[in-house]
Amino acid sequence: MTSENGGGDIALAQEGYSRAAWRLIPFLVFLFVLAWIDRVNVGFAKLQMLSDLKFSEAVYGLGAGIFFIGYFLFEVPSNLLLEKIGAKRTLARITILWGLTSVAMAWVQSEWTFYILRFLLGVFEAGFFPGVVLYLTYWFPAERRSRINGLFMTSFAIAGVIGGPLAGWIMSAMGGVWGHANWQWLFIVEGIPSVLAGIVVLAYLPDRPKDAAWLTPAMAGAMTARLQGEAASHAKEHNFKAALTNSKVWLCTLLYFCIVSGNATIAFWTPSIIKEIGVQGNFTIGLVAAIPFIAGTAAMLWNGNHSDRTGEVRLHCGIATLIAAIGLVATGALIGHAAAALIALTVAAVGILAAFPVFWAMPQTFLAGTAAAGGIAVINSVGNLAGFVAPYTIGLSTQITGSATSGLYVVACFELLAAILLFSVGKIAAPAAPVPAPVR
Repeated sequence: MTSENGGGDIALAQEGYSRAAWRLIPFLVFLFVLAWIDRVNVGFAKLQMLSDLKFSEAVYGLGAGIFFIGYFLFEVPSNLLLEKIGAKRTLARITILWGLTSVAMAWVQSEWTFYILRFLLGVFEAGFFPGVVLYLTYWFPAERRSRINGLFMTSFAIAGVIGGPLAGWIMSAMGGVWGHANWQWLFIVEGIPSVLAGIVVLAYLPDRPKDAAWLTPAMAGAMTARLQGEAASHAKEHNFKAALTNSKVWLCTLLYFCIVSGNATIAFWTPSIIKEIGVQGNFTIGLVAAIPFIAGTAAMLWNGNHSDRTGEVRLHCGIATLIAAIGLVATGALIGHAAAALIALTVAAVGILAAFPVFWAMPQTFLAGTAAAGGIAVINSVGNLAGFVAPYTIGLSTQITGSATSGLYVVACFELLAAILLFSVGKIAAPAAPVPAPVR
């Protein structure tokens, strides 16, 4: 009798996971695509904005990176608040405020307004990514999370695929409309959908399985019981203060800093790198900029799926960061050789993006509850300081040497450090049991 009930509960939970994946992941991907586009569209605005406002490359690099200072300061409080008041209200607040700030970027007139609005964008977006990572732990067990994370994190790549051509079209077609420059329209057109999407969050997003009208009570109960059993594991830390003294948390933080340095590089500098290798025209640059992100999407999905099937996480992440380091070095060395440099940039994007879903499977195996809420936010917020360091480093490199090459070499060193740590340290996380059945 027990075996039959257990089998029934498993089947109910499996059906629940399938429904949750179909209902939640596309919407969360859509939200993060909006967030990512609003975060990095300054990279396309730069193509005209700097000359209009007489900003230097260093001013741009500082403004692009200062986003992550606000992000760093407010991310942990945001995630702890999500744990208390729920994902729906937290994600709605975040989405509406970052959309309004992105629109306000259209009226930047000075260096200081540029810095302030970029800082505020970081403040308001803080908590979205780690909030979603935490939110998914309310729905899916550990053995499914690399794939689920991979599906959600395709938003990085999808934003690159969509954002490049969209930004290129806006920059090409809307300059001078109603007296606004093309880069001003870029911020307006791409900011308004975020405000509207934040309102939709309140109506669409359930906080937990028990709140989902599209799950039966039996499905929600089976999913919740599975997750509660997992969270009760003695191998997991539940106390946030104790989590802060856990060496694994800080190792993951260092690793994430290294990974994010590469991601910030391709996010903020891909348009400029493509222009430097000889591609001309805003729309053409936007189309070409999509290529590395298309390849990165495929790599991200494959790496997450393969990690779950094998139950191995650490080496999947290490190999990806090694590929990223090789690609970044090759990009720097081959600038001036258009086709070869684009191939190298694509290799870098493949490695960088493939590292993300498997990385985030690691901290979730030893953190739960409030420790997961705070610990994930700490890892993400401190790690994302690389988003300040990398763009500013490349900005200085470009201003001093006239090329992004030396800056790319510095970022490659961060990716290589991550690979060395992942290959050399012991187990960061217990391996998840392989689950061959794909998420439907």
